[in-house]
Amino acid sequence: MSPPLFLVDDLPSGDVVRLDGPEGHHAAVVQRLRVGERIMVGDGRGTRASAVVTAVKKSILDAEIVARSYLGAAQPALTVVQGIAKGDRAELAVATMTEVGVDRIVPWQAARSVARWKDDRPLARWRSTAREAAKQSRRAWLPDVAEPARTADAARALAAAAAALVLHEEADRPLSTVDLPDHGEIAVVVGPEGGIDGAELEAFVAAGAVPVRMGPAVLRTSTAGAAALAALSVRLGRW
Repeated sequence: MSPPLFLVDDLPSGDVVRLDGPEGHHAAVVQRLRVGERIMVGDGRGTRASAVVTAVKKSILDAEIVARSYLGAAQPALTVVQGIAKGDRAELAVATMTEVGVDRIVPWQAARSVARWKDDRPLARWRSTAREAAKQSRRAWLPDVAEPARTADAARALAAAAAALVLHEEADRPLSTVDLPDHGEIAVVVGPEGGIDGAELEAFVAAGAVPVRMGPAVLRTSTAGAAALAALSVRLGRW
């Protein structure tokens, strides 16, 4: 099993890294790491270090860095405009998309979204979920979870992307047949539980997005984004 990954704001330039706060608690108390065990420490921006634990105190862990590496950001970048869903379905979508390799998630307050965000707490949960999923999957890059967007905002984002796709059950074109760019951003729209309404679809198509389908089955909002990312990752050579 690969060593666990912990995230810090900045990796130190020296040979010793300290984990404290929530990360230190997780390492020392939850995972009960001991002196001599190996860990990975990353900044969520491509830099990771392999380290060996040298000291463990209450909610504090020190480790000696033995190697460093840097992984550049993937091109093209993969963005999912995710329709806001209710409860744990939304967080399941964020977690699985992060594990699969999403680079950016845009929460979209769609017309048919059952859940309505009235404060910043749901966004904080999405960001926390993405962080924990990035650690679990040993990702070098922490995906960005943007501020929530309305349909007009989402349409503008699609217009700016190198390629924009809308997952829609009535689309005629398979996802596997669309042309993909080598650089820039590929944006994929996933509707909420109730789907994408006609006016939203028209706005996205007017912005240059292409409606696509992923086969005869209708996937849940919690799984559609991850499935699309998996298909795109194979075509792009990420997998």
